[in-house]
Amino acid sequence: MTKPRKRSAKTSPASHRSASPIQKVVLAYSGGLDTSVILKWLQEEYRCQVVAFCADIGQGEDLQEVKRKALAVGASKVYLEDLREPFVQEYVFPMLRANAVYEGSYLLGTSIARPLIARRQVEIARREKAQAVSHGATGKGNDQVRFELSYATLDPKLAVIAPWREWAFRSRQDLIRYAKAHRIPVTASKANPYSTDLNLFHISYEGGILEDPWKAPPESIFHMTVSPERAPDKPQSIEIDFERGNPVAVNGQRLSPATLLATLNRLGGTHGIGRVDLVENRYVGMKSRGVYETPGGTILHAAHRGLESITMDREVLHLRDSLIPRYAELVYYGYWFSPERLILQKTFDETQRDISGTVRLKLYKGNCTVTGRRSTRSLYRRDLATFEEGQHFDHRDAGGFIRLNSLRLAIHRGQRTVRA
Repeated sequence: MTKPRKRSAKTSPASHRSASPIQKVVLAYSGGLDTSVILKWLQEEYRCQVVAFCADIGQGEDLQEVKRKALAVGASKVYLEDLREPFVQEYVFPMLRANAVYEGSYLLGTSIARPLIARRQVEIARREKAQAVSHGATGKGNDQVRFELSYATLDPKLAVIAPWREWAFRSRQDLIRYAKAHRIPVTASKANPYSTDLNLFHISYEGGILEDPWKAPPESIFHMTVSPERAPDKPQSIEIDFERGNPVAVNGQRLSPATLLATLNRLGGTHGIGRVDLVENRYVGMKSRGVYETPGGTILHAAHRGLESITMDREVLHLRDSLIPRYAELVYYGYWFSPERLILQKTFDETQRDISGTVRLKLYKGNCTVTGRRSTRSLYRRDLATFEEGQHFDHRDAGGFIRLNSLRLAIHRGQRTVRA
């Protein structure tokens, strides 16, 4: 990937590849502290046009206000695009079909948004004939890798400007001071130091008091869910319909992917479902504490697993499950467009051909419990599983099965006895 030429020795690395002068940059812009400072900094440092791109993936912001802010800070053009449906259908649902969970807890809400933003950013850069793209990820985080691996796959000729790896700022307090000096309106402050990422799938919180893994997250930070202690005292039962591994309806009503997820976010949030507090291993090598809310995603994972339990062959399920950690790592590390992720996706999608049916769940005070599952593709046979009298299973057959499977164990034990 080509490195851009720097214009200031103060912020330039010691060495870099030669490149064409940067005349136009497409910036992944959120309107927050980091990207607002970056928008101004790019103009001053590179003396170039900056095209701001803001993707609506369900963050719930007033995007017209984001556009006005970008133009006020100096953007030459602003792209606002509603990507909620493709985000859920083309990114969240494939990940759901794979049951992807990173390190047993993280449902990858931030990770899965980056390749979508990067892909559209590259497409805009081509349309605008820009020479570079830029992002607001720090040098300590995973997002820089996710963005830049995607850029490299989609258009390796584009230069990449990563301000956090170039400029002299070392903290968000430095950015706050810069923003005030340049009259850039920001919402971050010493009283609200959290770094958050919100989309239709989840919200994450990092920084501030959360950097001490012993301190509990304050209740005031949570956005999508009520405290389980304050959730309704009466449980709620819901049903979710699936077709080939994809959720298509809630309580019998067919919904678009984004609307379905938003509906489950509301239901799960009401019952305090989907909070996770974990210390994860970042790709760059350090441990990081993050707090997440993923109400709809938590419900969908439980429902999907519940339906698979009656529709997926045992050995297929076990083999698929053995590959989930690798798939989740690829998403977390930023290899969404890699050939290995695409191969795994095809494998997982093949396992979903018969994952159609309905799951009933009970939502209650932070818990999401499967209480029923049914499918025309079910492999569950009551006449075989019953403890009552049945005509299709001869209990005597189990004796030979056990003897054959215990043969090697007996041989192994005998050899150990002889050696002793």
